[in-house]
Amino acid sequence: MIKKLASGRWQVDIQPGGRGQKRVRKSFDSKTDAQRFERWALTQHDAGTLVPHLKKDRRTLLELTKVWYLSHGKYLRDGERRYRHLKRMAEAFGNPVAAKLTANAYLVYRALRTEKGISPKTSNNELGYLNAVFSELHRTGEISFQNPFRNIRPISIQEREMGYLEVDQIKAIFAELRERTTNPHALLVARVSLETGARWSEAESLTLDKVKPYRVTYDQTKSGKKRSVPISKDLHKAIKQHLEQWGTFGTSTISAFRRAVDRSGIKLPKGQCAHILRHTFASHFMMNGGNILALQKILGHSSITMTMRYAHLAPDHLEEAVSLNPVSNADFW
Repeated sequence: MIKKLASGRWQVDIQPGGRGQKRVRKSFDSKTDAQRFERWALTQHDAGTLVPHLKKDRRTLLELTKVWYLSHGKYLRDGERRYRHLKRMAEAFGNPVAAKLTANAYLVYRALRTEKGISPKTSNNELGYLNAVFSELHRTGEISFQNPFRNIRPISIQEREMGYLEVDQIKAIFAELRERTTNPHALLVARVSLETGARWSEAESLTLDKVKPYRVTYDQTKSGKKRSVPISKDLHKAIKQHLEQWGTFGTSTISAFRRAVDRSGIKLPKGQCAHILRHTFASHFMMNGGNILALQKILGHSSITMTMRYAHLAPDHLEEAVSLNPVSNADFW
C-alpha cells in the first residue's frame, strides 16, 4: 500500500510475503519514487533476495563505484578513466557510507577543490561522473535511495575564446612540420585534421581500411558513432601511400605538433593546441559560406548547439539586423 503522509511525503507499507511476514515501511519525496520502490521490493521478494536488499545499505562510496564500473562503466569508451577519477573522489570524501552522502558534502568538497585551483570545467565533469553513478544504480534498482547530488547545479562557465589559424599561420606551422619535425606521421595527421575537421585522435587512429576513394571514415569518435567525410584525390593518395608504408600513424604525434607550434612562435588560446586545426577547419568553412547543418555532420556534433559556436563567422551572419530593423524601409531620420 502507498499512502500520503501528513508531512507531504509518500509512504510504502507492504508485506511482500503476505500476512505474518516481514513488513517493509519506507517513505519518499514523490509518489513516483514510492511506486518504483514498491515494484522493486516485490520483484526482489519474488527473486528470493528481498531481505538482504532491504537492510540498511552500508556500502561505501568506493564499493558503489566498483558496482557501477562492473555493471556499466567498463562498457563506456572512457569508463576506465572515469573509474580512476571516481576512486580518487571517493578517497577525497573519506570513503563514507554512500547512502549517508548529502549535497552539502559535495559542495564542501567542490569548494576545497576550487581553492586548490581546479577549473570549473573539471568540477562540473566530476559532478557529472557522480550523478551518472547514482542515477544508473538507482535506475537499475541496485540502490533504493535517491542520488544525493541530483539538485546541485554545475558551475556556470563563461564561453571561452574559440581560436583558429589564419592562412599565413597555417603555412608557418606546416613549414615547421615539413622541415624540422622528425616524427614521420605528424605532418600528415595535421593535414588530415585540417582538411576534414577531425579531432587529432580521430585522424591519428585512421587505418587503411577506413580510407576509400574519396572519403575517410572515422570510427574512433567521441560520440561512438561513425562518420564519413569526403577528401580530395591528393589527400586520398597521400594517406593511402603513407599507411601502405607504415601501417598506422603511430601515437603521440600531438607532441610533435605542439613543438612545431612552439617553434613557429604562434600563440594559441590556452588548452586549444590539440583542437586548433579542427577549429580552423570549422571557422574557415563558415567564413567561406559553408552551411551550418553540413558542418554539424562533418564535425560529428550530436547537437547543433555545439556547431553554432562557429555560426557568427558566416559572411551573412545576422545581416537581417540591417535589412529587417524597425526603420529599415522607412524615411525615418
